[in-house]
Order: sequence, then C-alpha cells, then structure tokens
Amino acid sequence: MKPFAIFSTNRWNRIRYTLYAPGYDILGRIFSKSRSRSIQELGICPGDEVLIIGAGTGLDLEFILMDCHITATDITPAMITQTIKKNTLLKRNLKAEVMDGQHLNFPDRSADKIILHLILAVIPDPVACLKECERVLKPGGQIAVFDKFIPKGRRLSLLRKIFNPITNLLFSNINRSFETIVSKTGLLTESDVPADFNGNFRIIRLRK
Repeated sequence: MKPFAIFSTNRWNRIRYTLYAPGYDILGRIFSKSRSRSIQELGICPGDEVLIIGAGTGLDLEFILMDCHITATDITPAMITQTIKKNTLLKRNLKAEVMDGQHLNFPDRSADKIILHLILAVIPDPVACLKECERVLKPGGQIAVFDKFIPKGRRLSLLRKIFNPITNLLFSNINRSFETIVSKTGLLTESDVPADFNGNFRIIRLRK
C-alpha cells in the first residue's frame, strides 16, 4: 500500500465528511460564484434529468432550475441528510441517495446533465467516477466539473508534493491531473477555464 493511501478511501471520506457536515456550508459557500457559473454553462432545460455526484450538503441546489428532476448522491449519509434538510426550503424536485460515485446505481444513458463539483479530487478513483458518469450520460449530454487540479500546462511542483499528504488527510488530493483523468474516457472537453485560487481550481465542461 502506498504511504497515506488510507486517506484516499471511501471509509476515510465518510469519517471526515461526517465530522464536517454540520459546518460545511460556512467554508463551502466561498465557491458559490464558481458553482453558479459552472451550472449556468450546462444550460439545464426544463424536464432535464440532472445528477449531482458528491452533492455534499446540497450547495449546488440553489443554482439549478426548479422545473428539472434532480438526483443528488453522496457517500456520506450525514451529507445527504443536510441536502434533504436544505431542500425543505428550496423545494427542488429532488431525490437524494447515499451512493458511491465510483459505482452508480443508475441505468445507462439516463442523465441529461451531471454535476461534479469538488469530487474528482476527493473520490478514491476519479477515473472510475468519470467513466461511470460517461456510462449514465445520454449521448450529447454534458458534465460540469469544478475542482482543484494541477494547472493546465504546468508540472507538479515540489510544494504540492510536500503538502499533498496533509491536504489529503484533511479534505482532498491537490496533485491530480484532469488531463490524465479525462484521457481514460471518450468524453470531449468543450471548455476549460481557470477559477478560484489563481487557477488552481478550474471550471470544465464535458460532452458525451
């Protein structure tokens, strides 16, 4: 087993995000602008089947149209509880389920749009997650990705190598390359723009 591999497991994610769930919104809202922009670029239409993987406490819900069908999933039951609670005020057409994003319990070609916000850098196997999204996405469907990756065209820095074990323990991996992940799929990158923290976060739109 690789050093610190225990911090890239579903079990560890459930533990830490169960602890974070009650106060997650306090820090999570600093990315509201990027969440909104990412979702707007999807062009969600009335009646669309929208799937949110790694929904957390449901911070994306307020930016989604009320007249589409939303399914929110997360590996952590405490996060799903917070999502459901938030939706009592937002009143979106929502179904929320505890589910592993690496093994989605949905039929092939069943989603029009998929949202992957702050999940590909957290989930143990981001390639498996993106391949599952590709499977359940309808032809022509789109995926919104917002996350922290190695900036496009840059090499992995020594600073990232040093700090990654700490960030991986606390919240997520900071050494993942989106280009490497997406290259394992047949998805097409339609747009890729720098976002928060000097471009270390990116807003990416994919199409099947």
